[in-house]
Amino acid sequence: MDRDRPYTLIAELTYACPLRCVYCSNPVDFAKHRDRLSAADWGRVFAEADELGVMQLNLTGGEPLVRGDLEQIVAHAAELGLYTNLITSGLPLTRERLGRIRDAGIDSVQLSIQDVEKESSERIAGRESFEHKLEVASWVKELGLPLTVNTVLHRENIANVAGIVALAERFGAERLELANTQYLAWALVNRERLLPAREEIDGARAVALEARERLKGRMEILFVLPDYYSDRPKACMSGWGKRYIVVSPDGLALPCHLAHTLPGFSPENVLDRSLYAIWNDSALFRAFRGEDWMEEPCRSCERRSIDFGGCRCQTFHLTGSVTATDPACALSAEHGLVERAREHAGQLVSVDRLASKRPADGPKDGPALRYREAGRAGAVR
Repeated sequence: MDRDRPYTLIAELTYACPLRCVYCSNPVDFAKHRDRLSAADWGRVFAEADELGVMQLNLTGGEPLVRGDLEQIVAHAAELGLYTNLITSGLPLTRERLGRIRDAGIDSVQLSIQDVEKESSERIAGRESFEHKLEVASWVKELGLPLTVNTVLHRENIANVAGIVALAERFGAERLELANTQYLAWALVNRERLLPAREEIDGARAVALEARERLKGRMEILFVLPDYYSDRPKACMSGWGKRYIVVSPDGLALPCHLAHTLPGFSPENVLDRSLYAIWNDSALFRAFRGEDWMEEPCRSCERRSIDFGGCRCQTFHLTGSVTATDPACALSAEHGLVERAREHAGQLVSVDRLASKRPADGPKDGPALRYREAGRAGAVR
């Protein structure tokens, strides 16, 4: 058995979602991935994950609330004692159903907020949703559940970090995640409209750090830099096949969300083989574990056991190679791809103002944002 063991299982219950967020991390071909796993199937997967040593479970999507059997799925996890986090947009949800989900055994709720003002929030989300999200946040606290607020940052909302912090304070959130967009999937499609300039990143980070210090002991604040503004890449998923397992709506077991988009691999399915066997033996999980696969400069880099070569999916989708050095790294021969994107974002900042400065019908200049279609990716069971 490989010495690495998984700590977290990310269960993508469905890719269906009522929102149309322009930075969506679901694959661009999400409609091809039907919801094949029943509640009983998910229960078996959770049990196999538990046997592997998984301690934390994230129920996500798409939008997990569109599954009519979500309460059953939560109950399966609770029976195993897995710490289970519901990652949700809050749509569609009633207070009554949230109570049932709590009673089924959910441990915490992570609620997405797109921005601090109704107009900009709903433009980013692609539908009316802001007021309902405020209600959901209050229900979470009324029902005694820990609340994390998550806001994905990009050029449309990054000027509003102080307001986002204030909103999370108003909710009584225990944790705020200010997660700068990582430019894959739909975010890569829309990168020209979304990537902030360095000065915007630096300003938002300063606000977040001040708030973190001020709110220490009351609310944890996490500010995640985008790879495009780091000279060295982050350890994607804490290293390939080391701590995380992702299971897609159609049952693919993956080391990360977009691993099935890499060429040359046939991801294995939990409907065909046990999670234990896939984790230990599948070609996909073993492909980029360790250092043997690395090319220079990664192979001789002193950070190779820290960042593990960066993100394989980002590397492929930018360069066409699965083994090259991540272009986010300044040592990469393809780092110019990232530098040019940053330079272009800096040029746009003077003419493409942030969401709070734009009229309600959105930007008039520059490329149009491409929205993913809302709704069902497959039959919701």
